[in-house]
Amino acid sequence: MSPNMGSTYTEHAMMWDCNSVQEYNEKYFEEVEKMKDDVRGLIDQLMDPLAMLELIDAIQRLGLEYHFKREIKGMLDSVHEHTNANRFQYGELHAATLRFRLLRQHGYYEMPQDVFCKFTDDSGNFMSAVEDDVKGLLSLYEASFHGFEGETIMDKARVLSIAHLRRQKDDISSPVLAWKIEHALEMPIHWRPNRLEAMWFMEVYKDDPGMNPTLLKLAKLDYNLVQSIHREELSQLARWWSELGLGTSMTFSRDNLLEHYLWNVTMVFEPQYKAFREMTTKMTCVITLIDDVYDKLGSLNELELLTHLIDRWDVTRADELPLTMRTCFQALYNITNEIGCWVLKERGIEVHPYLQKAWADQCKAYLVEANWCYKGLKPSVQDYLSNAVRSVGGFIVLLCCFFITTDDLTKDKLECISRIPSVMQCSTLIGRLNNDLHLLNSAFIRCHKLKCKHACAVRIGCWR
Repeated sequence: MSPNMGSTYTEHAMMWDCNSVQEYNEKYFEEVEKMKDDVRGLIDQLMDPLAMLELIDAIQRLGLEYHFKREIKGMLDSVHEHTNANRFQYGELHAATLRFRLLRQHGYYEMPQDVFCKFTDDSGNFMSAVEDDVKGLLSLYEASFHGFEGETIMDKARVLSIAHLRRQKDDISSPVLAWKIEHALEMPIHWRPNRLEAMWFMEVYKDDPGMNPTLLKLAKLDYNLVQSIHREELSQLARWWSELGLGTSMTFSRDNLLEHYLWNVTMVFEPQYKAFREMTTKMTCVITLIDDVYDKLGSLNELELLTHLIDRWDVTRADELPLTMRTCFQALYNITNEIGCWVLKERGIEVHPYLQKAWADQCKAYLVEANWCYKGLKPSVQDYLSNAVRSVGGFIVLLCCFFITTDDLTKDKLECISRIPSVMQCSTLIGRLNNDLHLLNSAFIRCHKLKCKHACAVRIGCWR
């Protein structure tokens, strides 16, 4: 992103001030609360399990789940209880697959794949009658993404549903169903960010035969209210970034504030998680800045000194660094302390040592890559991937997420998370490989400091 683009989004973001947001929110807050009560009344009247499931699905896809978590859990508990008691048989494919998907999605993992055996023959293949049930096939397709490793029925369900949906999608008479199928084949619900899905689904839902006007109106109003909150947050962050001066003065670095905020708002959009979005956006901006320091700015001697100071958490010797690197180190130091102080105040536990160690480990990983590049070394794939888990910056972001969103922080939990559990290690490694693939397929490959990544990508076999 160019400096001009950065200043443009800063100016636009800062135009949306606190007073505008407060006026907008107060004007519509009472209306939202009334419509939420109306929807709760509708939920209380539902007795049919399929109607419950379809309402839950609509609420989720419209981005309203966070308003009705208690009610959704109550409905799913009821459906699950009736299922275990065999009180409802779910003879239709759509009903059976929708139940399976929603229960698995909400943690009822004991829901077996065997519920689909009634739709298969003695060989374990789906019956031919399934192929003509387009609505059922669409539900089966979405449900298949909630299968576990080794669940062969779910694997077959995905292959079958994709093949037949592709074959039949152009011959479907219902526009709404045709839109849903085309949308699903591009990407399943399970993989889509909820906020983007809600924006698309509102347009489709208004033409759905089962559309509930109150639910749709609530979804549109809530979407605008939440968006106004996000705009105000971005305005504050743009002001912080502008006053810090890093976006304009650090011309060597990427000015990606808006992109970083969108990452965080896509992950966690609910209004109550403002602190999460603010802190993680700031941290991600600083991670990008320090990454660029190691990739584009410092000499090897300067980077060794910077790494040493970060490892010691010593700002008293910062004047030994060049001015630009000193400014970057100060930004890293300040935002880390800011997050540590917030956690101490709000959660009552000291996390500074964990953040400091995470930064030290990450910068040591940066330095390893810098050594490879400056000395023309070609690491083995295993060495590169082992180091990449740290150098991508994902661990620090996940650590911040854990601090900010976990109410019951304890010493034991902090020790556990600091050892990088496998789920975090896999997540950060996926992030690094995805990032490297993006760079390798762009003009950035011309940068000599990416040669080691290029070499490893060739060895892994992902370079084209």
